[in-house]
Order: sequence, then structure tokens, then C-alpha cells
Amino acid sequence: MKAATMHAALRELPLAPLSAIAPGTVMVLAPHPDDESLGCGGLIAACCAAGMPPVVVIMTDGAASHPNSRQWPAPRLRAKRQQEARNAVSCLGLPPNRLVFLGLPDAAAPHDGPVFADMATRLAHLATARGCTTLLVPWRADPHCDHEAAWKMGVAVQRLCGATLLAYPVWGWLLPDDMDLDHTPPRGLRLDITAHRATKARAIGMHESQYGGLITDDPDGFHLPDRLLDALVTDYEVFVQP
Repeated sequence: MKAATMHAALRELPLAPLSAIAPGTVMVLAPHPDDESLGCGGLIAACCAAGMPPVVVIMTDGAASHPNSRQWPAPRLRAKRQQEARNAVSCLGLPPNRLVFLGLPDAAAPHDGPVFADMATRLAHLATARGCTTLLVPWRADPHCDHEAAWKMGVAVQRLCGATLLAYPVWGWLLPDDMDLDHTPPRGLRLDITAHRATKARAIGMHESQYGGLITDDPDGFHLPDRLLDALVTDYEVFVQP
């Protein structure tokens, strides 16, 4: 399947209410600080508004986005990105005690091995303790090593705790149209986030270190592309079944 065909199919998935997509309590697994808002900001806001705040888990520390900055060495950037995540989820209505940082190294999240297994067990216990019945993880076609790691982590956690697994695309929206994907036509649902779109946009804006105006001494550092924001700040969010 070509990526363009996949994108069109994702945009045509049926709309469904929040109760159909995520009955009960949700756990969101985000590879980096900002993915929670980019991929699931509308759903997080909708859950909070419905009195069912999710558990949001940030997998990596985000400290590799500007590796050549002298003004923002890794410890300072790590603390900044954590605070940005706190500000973002607060904007979405999430209580502070529903946000968890795993602190894994940015761009080096494990795909297997002892640390991977330990984290999967920890998250399964957390999901069970918090009564999470739905697990949201990055789409397996997202072209980033940490997103792939988070997808694999979600699969492992699902096997341990039995929660329903759904995936949200982030970088997958920017796959070249003519790229061949080893995927069958997607199954899943879309959530109408019209009522929360502006809030989602504000939450994404809280991640100011990723926009290029804050960290100015690393011209090769990461910058959220406008194309990605155009794809994700819309009237709906997509949740794909495995």
C-alpha cells in the first residue's frame, strides 16, 4: 500500500464518540515530551472534561533535540522539556499526579532487553493499579526509533495487563506519498475534537523548546515542521487498531 492511500484511508475512518474509542481510563504512552499533545491532545482534553483523566507516560527525556547547544546542555534541556510537558498537560486539564516520566534516553529508547522488560512490567503494574483499560501508543509506521520502541513497549504492556491497544499516528503523517508500506488497510476510529482543537494547539505551543525561537545556538537542532502541525491540529484525531 502506498503512503498516500494509507493517509486517505486514515482520514476516512469512521467517527465515533469518546466512549467507543476509550471506555474507562486511558493510558497514553508518548515517546517524547510533546507527542502526548501532538498525537492525543484532543483525546486527553476530552477525557479530562468527561471526568476520566488519563495517565500520561512520557517515555524519553527529550534531551537530544539540540545536541550542539552550549546554552542548553542535556541536563538543562531535560528539565525544560519536563516542565513543558507539565505545562502542556495542565493546559489539557490533566491533574499533575496523572503524569509519569520514565526518563529513558532520547533517541535511544530500548526495543528489547532487560531495561525494556523492566519498563514494560512497571507500566503494566501502573496500568492495573490505575484501572487503565485502554492503552494508546504511537503508530507502528511512525518513522522514528523512539516511536517504534514505544509501539513495541505498548504491545508488551498489552500482553501483560490485557488493556485494549490503539495507536495514534504522529510522524507517519509525513511519510512520502509514493512510499510503499507493508500494511493492510487500516482499521480504527476517529475522534471529533472540534471542541478541544484550540486547547490542543495551545498545549502543543507549550513545548516552546521545539519551535526554534528559544534555542538559537544549534542551527541543526530539531524544529517542529509546519507540515506536521497542519496534519495534527485538525478537527479529529485518529486511533488505529493493531
